[in-house]
Amino acid sequence: MSTCILTTGAPKRIGFISTRFHGTDGVTLEAEKWAQILAGMGHSCFWMGGLLDTPQEVSYHAPLAFFNHPEVAAVQRELFGTTTRTRAVTSRIHALKDQLKDELYRFIEKYRLEVLIPQNILAIPMHVPLGLAMTEVIAETGLATIAHHHDFAWERERFIVSAVNDYLRAAFPGALPGVEHVVINSMAQKELARRCSLSSVVIPNVLDFEMPPPGIDDYNADLRREIGLRDDDILILQPTRVVARKGIEHAIELVRRLNDPRAKLVISHPAGDEGSAYLQMLRDRIEDAKIDVRFMDDRVGEERGTNAAGQKVYTLFDVYPHADLVTYPSHYEGFGNAFLEAIYFGKPVVVNTYAVYARDIDPLGFKTIEMSQLVTRDVVDQTHQVLTDEKMRAEWAETNFQLGVKYFSYSVARRKLAARLANLFGEGV
Repeated sequence: MSTCILTTGAPKRIGFISTRFHGTDGVTLEAEKWAQILAGMGHSCFWMGGLLDTPQEVSYHAPLAFFNHPEVAAVQRELFGTTTRTRAVTSRIHALKDQLKDELYRFIEKYRLEVLIPQNILAIPMHVPLGLAMTEVIAETGLATIAHHHDFAWERERFIVSAVNDYLRAAFPGALPGVEHVVINSMAQKELARRCSLSSVVIPNVLDFEMPPPGIDDYNADLRREIGLRDDDILILQPTRVVARKGIEHAIELVRRLNDPRAKLVISHPAGDEGSAYLQMLRDRIEDAKIDVRFMDDRVGEERGTNAAGQKVYTLFDVYPHADLVTYPSHYEGFGNAFLEAIYFGKPVVVNTYAVYARDIDPLGFKTIEMSQLVTRDVVDQTHQVLTDEKMRAEWAETNFQLGVKYFSYSVARRKLAARLANLFGEGV
């Protein structure tokens, strides 16, 4: 497929800033996609974060920017779940902010940056001093800024009761001129306008639909055998972390009700940082349901290789080609990367109609098995049908892929990013 390359005048030197660009969290993945798109438009991209696995020659490591840095974590523990803070805490916030401003200025000067792209640090207050530092640097330098917001404070229960409402109003996301605000769904766009009187544009999460998905090759051909599955087993993939909002108990219930010994639920990612209670609950559900569930987080990594036990490690994109069905029963998502991945690989999806899906994705016409917080008889019957009807699966795959190309491809983000730069620099596209 031919690609129209959009440019915005002279190439720019663009700095991405976040607490981390490391691993497979949604912010890191989307930032990497943006950088790939912007590089394809002729721009140069650089990285600053507290935890990095980006190329060293274009990266600035600032350990204090990481939200789990001991000094930062100690301050953050004092800021939420209460409505007041001590004068000492205020002083510590400002001391950290000033150190981080120095780091930001060094990053800007080292790479002679012309555009800043703060990734989520002006949206969710995981690191209040960094958000304040970022806001002050933008105010002081007047550098063109595209603020990419993935999650806002008001979307997370743990940030509702706060001792830093003054800082949240000032910097999360703030109201500076020369800043283009980008959100990932229309609900966030409406709330940002309602709460902060700020306009924004929606750039959804994207995948490179212009490139065909990878398939089964010499490396990943043995994946089923490696995790103990037979060729005729039904591999039902839950491609998410094990955290409560992912609704994995619904995937367990679906497999139980399919009542087919060939149906095996494969969970690709480890538990998150929200404690072990949810994982234990799932293990209890699995035992009660008497179904076969494979946790393969020790066999799935960012890159192919081997784990500590000497076993072969696969990427998530090695797992998808082997899946017969993808379950995505999340209660809440900012967008839905796993949904995009499933349609990219042409896999049927069982999806819970979480709010962003219902508003921004479902109206586009995707063919899915939808559930609404319950695994009903209709959901089970539809799942049986799609698993046994090869023609239906092929038709769904083709329809969904073409909709992905139309609405969630790199070309969508490329066009909208070019427009943001045009707005900032006043140059023709």
